[in-house]
Formats: sequence, structure tokens, C-alpha cells
Amino acid sequence: MNNAGSRNERLIVILNDNKMSIAPAVGALNAYLSRILSSHSFRSLREVAKQFALKLPRPMGEAAKRAEEYSRGMVTGGTLFDELGFFYIGPIDGHNIDHLVPVLKNVRDDDTPGPVLIHVVTQKGKGYKPAEESADKYHGVAKFDVVTGEQKKSSPKAPSYTGVFANALIEEAKRDEKIVAITAAMPSGTGIDKFSEAFPNRCFDVGIAEQHAVTFAAGLATEGMKPFAAIYSTFLQRAYDQVVHDVALQSLPVRFAIDRAGLVGADGATHAGSYDVTYLATLPGMVVMAAADEAELIHMVHTAALIDDRPSAFRYPRGEGLGIKLPSEPRELELGKGRILREGSNIAILSLGAHLKESLEAAEELSLRGLSTTVADARFAKPLDEDLIRRLAREHEVLITIEEGAVGGFAAHVMQFLATNGILDSGLKLRPMMLPDRFIAHGSPNSMYEDAGLGTNDIVNTALKALGSNSAAAAQRA
Repeated sequence: MNNAGSRNERLIVILNDNKMSIAPAVGALNAYLSRILSSHSFRSLREVAKQFALKLPRPMGEAAKRAEEYSRGMVTGGTLFDELGFFYIGPIDGHNIDHLVPVLKNVRDDDTPGPVLIHVVTQKGKGYKPAEESADKYHGVAKFDVVTGEQKKSSPKAPSYTGVFANALIEEAKRDEKIVAITAAMPSGTGIDKFSEAFPNRCFDVGIAEQHAVTFAAGLATEGMKPFAAIYSTFLQRAYDQVVHDVALQSLPVRFAIDRAGLVGADGATHAGSYDVTYLATLPGMVVMAAADEAELIHMVHTAALIDDRPSAFRYPRGEGLGIKLPSEPRELELGKGRILREGSNIAILSLGAHLKESLEAAEELSLRGLSTTVADARFAKPLDEDLIRRLAREHEVLITIEEGAVGGFAAHVMQFLATNGILDSGLKLRPMMLPDRFIAHGSPNSMYEDAGLGTNDIVNTALKALGSNSAAAAQRA
């Protein structure tokens, strides 16, 4: 708006003021718009016509022009927009079509230069009672009963990763009063609404402004607070500049809780968390973790809370966990150390994040073919568990890495380590598995991963193809 207001060109901006984004709107601008509405009722069509007539060229001294603008601002709140160079019209009832359409036509047909802002007031969900009564629940919906509004959601078999994170952070905050939570207009989506109920004075919703959320977290970290910035993977991309310059460059202990990591089902490519490992693990000093299950997520929340000399991030997927037993107490994870869950001798599968279950299933299938398989959970994309990688490379013919992310992520760091240290020179067959170099169309998470070639059968086939003509011999040796 600042840029548009400095140019005397035609631009029509419609401010759809419905008090909502996904969650209720917050901040000073929202309060300013509220003052506009409280200071004056909706403009009638006649009043708008008079107001619009003021835009027509006419002789007027600068002092009189300023007086008119400020008087209009005191009544309708238009001064802020006037000062930005816009001609303000409103507020207008956006649900009164007979009123709204003539105004839009008049503004469209006027050839007077300069930008115009039309302040239209609406209600989110207007006309559908269930949505009117619960606007935040109808931003994105599953199948629902049109009559009752009840959404047809399947009964969860396990707690969601988001819920597990929220509860783990609350427990950490009970132990440490310096822990605070930050969300960028997604309190319910990230679970921070639960944290806010427990610690209302230690929770901050900064509105749809991920860049500000990250810089705000950095500022809190400089003062000894322990900020957790809970942001969807795809939305954190908006704040990458701030992550680099305001956090990483200063080695500030901001903790990034990265929700919706990996493919996200019906939300599709726009919301897929495909790139966070790639864009974070490249930054010096950044700790990057990925939870294989909900118990690991609890340990990673605790570990991040204890990292106080550098930034850290932990990623976890959308949806429910695996249903495993949750630990009664969290455990600090040793930085850069993974774990082995199954020992074998022919093939090694090194998983980062939530594809550990498929890796174990693939190992079982390979064992039925006579191929002994090791399965390891890397836990960390950065720092790497170099000892674990050396061992897997030394003791196996094939090493498969698997991750729910794009090229340039975990596998790239593993290959860099192996190549730099000459470990590939001995003939190790390394096969990285990651998301393909294309956007994955929306669908169920399982169908999306099948499309991406990251299912259990894909891991099995990758191992068999890597062994090639030696697979029979390898099976005999096993």
C-alpha cells in the first residue's frame, strides 16, 4: 500500500473486513478497523455517493483539503488510508448486494487517477449457521453434513502430532518459566491455543506475519527467554530471510517447531512441507531434528528447550501418531546421534523422520526374501551422526536413505560426508529416496506418498534394484 500510494495511478483495493483469517484477527490494525466500525454505522448509498463526489476534481486549498480529510478520519477512520495516498470509501455492508454493486461499478468506471480503498464489512460464514457460529472451524473442512454442519472426520486411533507437541511444550513450560510460545495467526492449527490456555501471558499471536514472528522470537532470545516459534513448514518459507539474518547469523537459541512437515493430504502442494530440511540444514550452527514417532517428538521438544547456544528446529507430520506408548518423562537426546532399531548385514536403511514405520516394514519384507536388513533412525539431519553413517556404510553392501523432503536435504548431507571422507570409493551402493522433483497433487497422505515413490514397496524395490545381479548371492550369504 505504501508503494501504491506513492503513485498516482489507478488501483482499487477492496478490504474484506470480517474479523477473521483462520483464527480471530489480532493486532493494532485490527483494533483500528474496529474503531472505524464503532465510530460510524454502515454508510448508506447516498452517503457513499457524497463521499465519492469528494474525489472529483474541484478547486480546493491545501488547508481545506487537510481539514476535510481529518474530519472524515475522525468520523469514519479513513485518515490512515488517506495518509497512505488512498481515497477511502466505507464502511460498506458487504452482504447488501444492492448497495455494494453500485459502489463497485462507480469506482470501476471513474477515471480519476489515484488509488482507492473500499472498506467492505462481512461476516465469515454468512448465510450458513454452522459456519457463522464456528468460523475458525470452517476455514478448511472435511466432508460434512450440510444440514447439521457436522464434519465427517474419522475417529482418531492415536493422538495427533500437533496435540502431542502442545502437551509436551506445556509440560516444559511448567518446568521453565522462560519458555514462551509464538504463533503467526495459527493458534489452533499449531496447538498453541492449548498453550495459551495454560500460560496466557507467555503466548503471542503476531498475526499473519511469519517474518515478524521469527524476528520477534530472536528479540526474545536476546533477552534470555526461550521462544518456541510454532509455524507450518510451508509458512516458515516466508520468513527465511529472518531465519538467516536475525537468528542463525547471531546464533540465537530460537526453537522452531515445524508442523505439517512432509506431504499433507487434501491441502495439496501449497501446504506441503517439502523443503524445510533443505533450507534449514544449510545454515551454519542450526540443529535440525525430525521425529519418527510421537514419543520421539516429546524427546525433541525437551532437547530443543535445553539447547541454549544456537538455533534448533524439529519437524513432525500432519495427522495422528503411530499410537505408541508415550514416555512418562522426556529424555534429552544427544546432539547428532541416531539409533539402530533392527540389525542386519546386507542392506541398511537410514530413515529421517516419519518414514521409519515403512522402513521397518520394508526390512521385514526383505528378510522374507533372504536379505538381512539394518534399520536406523537418524533423528538429526544436522549435525549428522557420522559414526553411525560410517558403520552402516562399512558393514552393508547397500545404504538407502529415506526422507519426506526435497532433493538437497538429508541425503545430500549424507552423500557429502561419504564422498568427502572417501567412503564411496570402496564400492558402496548408495540410494537416496526423497520427494521427486515435482509438486505432488493433493490426495490422501498415503496416496501422495505412493505417487512420490516413498511407500514400503518402493523401499523394497530400491534395495533389490541396487543389489541387481548380486541379489541372489546376497540372499544366499544371509
